[in-house]
Amino acid sequence: MELATEVAIRATTRLVVLLGDPVAHSFSPLIHNTGFRIQGLDYVYLACRVPQDALPEAIAGLRALGFAGANVTIPHKERVRALLDQCTARAEAIGAVNTIICRPDAQGAVELIGDNTDVEGFLEPLRPLTPRLTAAEMVVLGAGGAARAVVYALLTAFRPTRLTIAARTPARGDALATDFAAYDSNQALQVVPWDKAAPFIRTARLIVNATPVGMHPQVEASPWPHAEDFAPEQIVYDLVYNPIQTRLLRAAARRGATTIDGLAMLIGQAAAAYQQWTGRLFPREAVQTALRPLLQR
Repeated sequence: MELATEVAIRATTRLVVLLGDPVAHSFSPLIHNTGFRIQGLDYVYLACRVPQDALPEAIAGLRALGFAGANVTIPHKERVRALLDQCTARAEAIGAVNTIICRPDAQGAVELIGDNTDVEGFLEPLRPLTPRLTAAEMVVLGAGGAARAVVYALLTAFRPTRLTIAARTPARGDALATDFAAYDSNQALQVVPWDKAAPFIRTARLIVNATPVGMHPQVEASPWPHAEDFAPEQIVYDLVYNPIQTRLLRAAARRGATTIDGLAMLIGQAAAAYQQWTGRLFPREAVQTALRPLLQR
């Protein structure tokens, strides 16, 4: 199955849009339009660059133009919450929205509901590893927006005995830890400066890169270039999906660690949003098969 690089648009076509700045790098239009084409759905997915000061107008446009839904990316994930009618419990807990569902209410007006499907996407490849991860030690590299969904997911799914946030800006890490203290039943959260993370990485069962370091075009960069700190019993998960095999994952694999690439999360979060917009299960395997060669170029 080839990726959908051309789509037909008719008067009846339902529209879904990515709102962010920038958006030119995004694979979301290819992912969703390929899914729509495989299933013969009269939907189209667009990407629109929306500067920060134009976000209220963009959200008003979703209502006025009858969109089926939207994705939200940098820099709008946190700010958009105030412009929506309601958010799911997990979006409220994380403090960020990546998916908007447009639904008519009882009076026929359009209601905008915010969700965060990054949690589902992130956890999907970890579910089969639950016996190895329950009550384990873990490290998250980064304290930005992506790290919020990761920390929430790990605390609620696996209840780690220690969850270390390695932050280049410790104040951001401290704020993140404070925000999620209510979900930390084991009092596992701790924040360390980046240059003090090595001892915790060496003993962690799971290490997650929640930073963009290593993403195309800076493919030779690594958030943790000290390969000697990795071991066979570890799981190293990089949220970066372009390239699929980052320098971090290659180094961890050479040390015998289990590795998980960012394509699994990308497809997983897309699948959860797709189902909410269309009511259909996402054709995951066909889309992933079509997308992987593109990311390996």
